[in-house]
Parts: sequence; structure tokens; C-alpha cells
Amino acid sequence: MSGAAFVLRTMARRGLLNPGAPQRVVRQLSALHTWGFGLAGELRQATARDPGRVALIDEQGSLTYAELLDRSSRLAAALPVQPRDRVGLLCRNSAEMVVALIGIATRGADPVLINTGLSGPQLADVVRDQSLAVLIHDDEFPAPPGVRAFPTASGALAAAAGVTEPPVRPGRTIVLTSGTTGAPKGAQRPTPGGFRPLCSIIDRIPLHAGVRMHIAGPLFHTWAYAGLQMALALRATLVLRRRFDPAQTLETVARHDCSALIAVPVMLQQIMEQPYRPVPLRVVAVSGSALPGGLAGRFMDRYGDILYNLYGSTEASWASIATPADMRAAPGTAGRPPYGTKVVALGEDGRPAPTGTTGRLFVGNEMLFEGYTNGAAQERRDGLLAIGDVGHLDRAGRVFVDGRQDDMIVSGGENVFPAEVENLLADLPQVLEVAVVGVADDKYGQRLAAYVVLREGAALTTDDVRDHVRRHRARFSVPRDVVFLPELPRNATGKVLKRSLPQP
Repeated sequence: MSGAAFVLRTMARRGLLNPGAPQRVVRQLSALHTWGFGLAGELRQATARDPGRVALIDEQGSLTYAELLDRSSRLAAALPVQPRDRVGLLCRNSAEMVVALIGIATRGADPVLINTGLSGPQLADVVRDQSLAVLIHDDEFPAPPGVRAFPTASGALAAAAGVTEPPVRPGRTIVLTSGTTGAPKGAQRPTPGGFRPLCSIIDRIPLHAGVRMHIAGPLFHTWAYAGLQMALALRATLVLRRRFDPAQTLETVARHDCSALIAVPVMLQQIMEQPYRPVPLRVVAVSGSALPGGLAGRFMDRYGDILYNLYGSTEASWASIATPADMRAAPGTAGRPPYGTKVVALGEDGRPAPTGTTGRLFVGNEMLFEGYTNGAAQERRDGLLAIGDVGHLDRAGRVFVDGRQDDMIVSGGENVFPAEVENLLADLPQVLEVAVVGVADDKYGQRLAAYVVLREGAALTTDDVRDHVRRHRARFSVPRDVVFLPELPRNATGKVLKRSLPQP
């Protein structure tokens, strides 16, 4: 199918080609032609088509599309920056953050999305390394020295008249890598050049025009930011809360009649710990880390086959999408590459690995990042980007991630992937969450250490853990050390900070 035919078919299926008032449709298309497909253009096309539709609901109230456009345009006019300047955003999910993010893009400056979990020294490194001209921050986060800062609640960024003309150069959003240790790198995100990137996602994840979408993940995270992009393109009603709480998430979804939830996998784990309550969800889309153990099946058994898992990275955007049917047919799969995306597993000789054989995963699509802001390079081969994982493809073209390339250990001459043991232990009914890492070993070179968090009231011994692995895996996969913890250290996006785990 040609690219144009695919886009038209997908837009029709998802309600984006439904008839509207002719003058509004003309204004909608004109806005995209003038402003492009970035945040500023997508907001303007949505406002031209549905100015009175509720665009955003947070804990302070709601904004229509016309109001969101007015506020972001005024902020853009008041920003003391020039196109290409970098503006840091250190905010929790809120209308103020969205207004600021779109305002920065409207001005042609580059928004830098900052993880709210960074330490003071890391934040100072970001200010320096990204050469921030301005920082917009919530009051709860003190501004570091060396940058002009504006609190979101101060009202200092307001103007009598808003920006009405597009910048000479569209802003480029910069997403910071996780930064679990040291200073995170800035990855420059490309601006979509048309409808195809959106359609590649909504072809596999059935999000429709006008959907009510709760983004539970933090907007500084690549997946939640993508959710914001999709929400504006779909003229959706976006529902935000400053902090994630599993019980409040279920309440928010029910109260605001949300049919879609954008989250990260650890949030699903916490939701599954809550008592069941009926919700209007028809799509739950997660990304950001692997779905541990049998979480996908357990979640769908409770809430229905509504779970979609996008596998990708800050640098590659997406590699594959697993639908409910994929995860039912092949538990543990990361799904299939969507339209316009290629995934290959390359062996040590640089050639595609045979079906079912583990190799380094490389990805190609039109939304690969434009590079790191510090000039560092990511390996590419024949236009495909190394994603940092190793995995394999099955005969149906489904992708399986076997682990991080730098996590693999060699124990007694055997290659061992900690993720395989993590998933095995996560299926134990007594285990709430688990992390497995490699540790140095005098006899075998390296062995595994398992860090286990038990469910309340559950009991499990070190020998129980080792015996379970021994029954299901080879001897070199059996953890040398088993450490029981009250919780795993995680960053603000839910990723386990493995370097922060105690030494066994």
C-alpha cells in the first residue's frame, strides 16, 4: 500500500476525515500549511476545527482549544528568547506545563524537557550542558543558579497580545535521556513532516478523533510527550494530574469518562494492586520499559483486551507495537513494526541473524532522533539506528527483546540475560517486583543477583527463589545472591535505578 493510501485509510478509520463545517476545515488545513505539524501547528488546526471543545482538564479546571491557544500565544510573546534558544521546562503534568511547552515551540525556541527527579547537581549540569537561556519551573522546584527562571504560577510570562505569525524556524523539542547516573544527554526530536507518523501509531493503537485521554506518565517522558502530540492531532480532550496515584488514576478515568490511558508499565503494576472497579477505558497504551513477567495477561484478564505496548526509545521513537492479539498469541513479545518502520536483529558479522536467533536490534523510521545536543553519535548501519537492546524476531515478524546489550553477562562462558530471569521471578505469586543484575564472581567471572520485593503478607526464601530458577532455566542463570528489599529504587518515569541497588 502506498504511503498516501495508508494515511487516508487510517485517518478515515480513526474519524479524522469526518465531515465538518467547510470554513472550519479550510482554516484547519491552512493552519497546518502555515505552522506545520509541530505542537504549535497541531494546536492551531484543532482550534480552527473545534475552538469550543475542551482541550485540557487538570486539577485546577479546564481549557477549551481557543483558550489554550490564547494562553500559549501570550506566553510566547512574553518569552525573553529568540528562535533557537533553549528553554528548560521543569514541571509536573498541568495546564501550565502544556501552555509553556506550546508557547516555547510557538516562539521557535527549543523546549528542553527536564526530569523532575533530577538531583540539584544534575539539574545544574543540564542548565550548563544545554545552554539554557530560560527555565520555566513549578514553585516546588528551586531554580538553580546561572539561568533566568520563571515560576509557572508567577504570571510573569503574560502579554497583552499573542504571537500570530509562525517562527522562521520551528522549535525542536529536546528530551533528556534517563540520567540514572551523571548528567543526562539531550536528544533532539524531529518535527513530523506530515500525517504518516501519527497514522503509523494510531493504525495499531485505535485512538480516535475527539478521544478523552488521560496521560498518567510524566510529560517530560518521550511516551507521554508523544501522547500530547497525538492528543492535539486528534482534537482530543486531555486529562492530567500532577502526580500519579493508582487509586486516583482509576477515579480520574471514571470521573472524566476517559476511554484512553497513556502510562508506563510500573503504573500498570500499581493499578493491579488496587481493588477492581469498572472503567470506561477502551485503550491502555504503555511504553518506556518492558512489561514484566505475565503482567500483560493479568491486566487483560481483569480489564479486557485493551492493552497496547509500544517498544521504542528516546532516540528511535518507536520500533514495534504489541496489540492485545500479539500478546495473547506470544506472551512477552514487543509486537510488530508499524507501517514505515523496519527492525532487524544483526549478528556479530553485521548480517541479519536467523529467525529466532538473538542479535543486536537496529531500527529505521522517519522519526529517528536528529542527534545528541553534545555531539555524541549513536551507531547507525544502512540508515538503521542501534537501539541498545539485543533480541530476536519470530517467524510471524514479531519482535522479542532479550535484554539490554550492556546488561548481558558472561557466566562461566555462557551468555546470560538478566531480563529473562526477571520475567521468570516476576511470575511468582509472592513477588511484587524484582530486578536482576550481573555481579562480579571470582569463580565464574560474573553471576546474577536478584533483588526481590514481596507482596504484603507473602513469604519466600532465598532457596525458594534459586530453586524456582533452577527448575526452569540452566544452572548458570541461577542467582548467586538474593536480596529482599521493601521497594526498588526508581526514577520519575518508573525505571529501576539498578546502580542504586545495594551491593549484595
